[in-house]
Amino acid sequence: MLNDVVARVTDTIVERSETTRANYLKMIADQPRQPRKRLSCGNFAHGFAAAGADKARIKSGDRPNIAVVTSYNDVLSAHTPYRFYPDIIKRTARECGATAQVAGGVPAMCDGVTQGQAGMELSLFSRDTIALSTAVSLSHAMFDGALLLGICDKIVPGLLMGALRFGHLPVIMVPGGPMPTGLSHKEKIAIRERFAQGLAPSDALLEAESATYHTEGTCTFYGTANSNQMMMEAMGLHVPGAAFIPPGTELRRLLTEAAVKRILEIGPSSPDYRPLAHCIDERAIVNAMIILLATGGSTNHTIHLPAIARCAGIKIDWDDFAALSSVVPLLARIYPNGPADVNAFQAEGGPGAIIGELLKAGLLHRNIKTIWDSFCEYAATPVLRHGALDWQSPKAPTANTVIRTVAEPFQKDGGLKILNGNIGRAVIKTSAVDPMHWTIEAQALVFEDQDVALRALLDPAFVRDAIIVLRFQGPAANGMPELHKLTPALGVLQDRGLRVALLTDGRMSGASGKVPAAIHVSPEAALNGTIALIQDGDLIRICAREETLQLCVSADTLKVRQAAARPLPQVGCGRELFGNFRRNSSVAEAGASSLLVGLDELQ
Repeated sequence: MLNDVVARVTDTIVERSETTRANYLKMIADQPRQPRKRLSCGNFAHGFAAAGADKARIKSGDRPNIAVVTSYNDVLSAHTPYRFYPDIIKRTARECGATAQVAGGVPAMCDGVTQGQAGMELSLFSRDTIALSTAVSLSHAMFDGALLLGICDKIVPGLLMGALRFGHLPVIMVPGGPMPTGLSHKEKIAIRERFAQGLAPSDALLEAESATYHTEGTCTFYGTANSNQMMMEAMGLHVPGAAFIPPGTELRRLLTEAAVKRILEIGPSSPDYRPLAHCIDERAIVNAMIILLATGGSTNHTIHLPAIARCAGIKIDWDDFAALSSVVPLLARIYPNGPADVNAFQAEGGPGAIIGELLKAGLLHRNIKTIWDSFCEYAATPVLRHGALDWQSPKAPTANTVIRTVAEPFQKDGGLKILNGNIGRAVIKTSAVDPMHWTIEAQALVFEDQDVALRALLDPAFVRDAIIVLRFQGPAANGMPELHKLTPALGVLQDRGLRVALLTDGRMSGASGKVPAAIHVSPEAALNGTIALIQDGDLIRICAREETLQLCVSADTLKVRQAAARPLPQVGCGRELFGNFRRNSSVAEAGASSLLVGLDELQ
């Protein structure tokens, strides 16, 4: 039986989305299943002119042709393995009597490279750029399905947002897998904090960082990229269990080939036609929210999931996350929520173990339409058996340090909380925070620039409890950068026994750690939110237990305060090109996207 709260939240989303979802599905139904048949001879000839050995087969028009949308580059370790994928995909398609073409590429930036730099202000809106690039790639109408090659933070959400506007096509997400385990994250954090205190030289820090992020593959901590992969499993958009199989292995190659074979089996001319629009429905979105909570996933998805859902005509909000969090237990401890990385998580059963536990407890929708035969098959782990791809049941969770059962969870509720109060609404990730730090009441120390804030935190004279308020970091102000650069300094202060927290209308990394951080504050400062009225010395109370966010200043006092002046827009590093994104962005809770403005009217 499905959990009552899960059922109620799903019903609420269905009711809320009734008009927009119906309009979306009508738009998809009005699209031709096989748009290639509508191309003129000139259109069609352009589409296969350079297809080489596949030219005759595409020209015949009677064989499936699959789009490959890739985010390959050799800056992102996670995406570097994709350089081999087009050849694997094309070869497998040919062996099945079909064809595949690289329809286009999408930008893929790495927050790990841009963290704390000017380029970070392009990060969130790179997701919208990826969605636009995906739409451009699929607009050629040459295709019967699409394989989307993407893993990291904004890339998977952007690919899905763009592909959903072509929801008449079947779509499979094709991951690449994590790099081998390097330097432990505990050791890395220790060196980061020593460097922040001036106790370790930069060359030692660089050696530690490069021993952690050391080769091809996804970073092994449980940040936004790996949270993406868990959500794709819970939505049934992967070949089952594909998320965390390492790159360059025989098993990974077979999983990629299986994606090609499967997309051909669920195409428009198949009796088992499975278009993306019918796979991503309200139940699939709820499954993604639940798996995020059950694994202590990235706070960034309280922004990305509403944006993805909205592109499918579905409306979710933070209250839905909060309601689900009240009944979804925390079943995994993966760094930063624990010592294990995703390789250790996979060894203990990985996504299959979590999905199996949640299904048994009635905490996931089991009847969603997936790209595979049934969702229950995602409660399994892929294995290599006699040189072929197979699946087996994952080992049963035990009371270990990585995965637990629903009966004996790490926490009885999910790893995210939604805070409400006179400052507005905010998100806090509790799964990595010791419960002793879930409540903090301290005076505000206010900044509008993270570098200025960082210098203050690193000053040896900083010896008091404080809630660091960093404002004008929202989507309308500067594109909502992540503020992970502050994490080591805040961690050092907490280790000294100080009570510290971060309060911001910006984002924290998907690797949000041990310091409490009330983030995504809405309304943001640039939209005249209360956070713009806070002054140094104001008493603030953040309480994850009570789910409150309170400025302890009277309403009469706030009425006579002038909002802080908005900093001038920054230029350089391309930031000036993103002005329209900032001006037209929806609020964080609605996905922080400029692409969503006007969808209600259009749908």
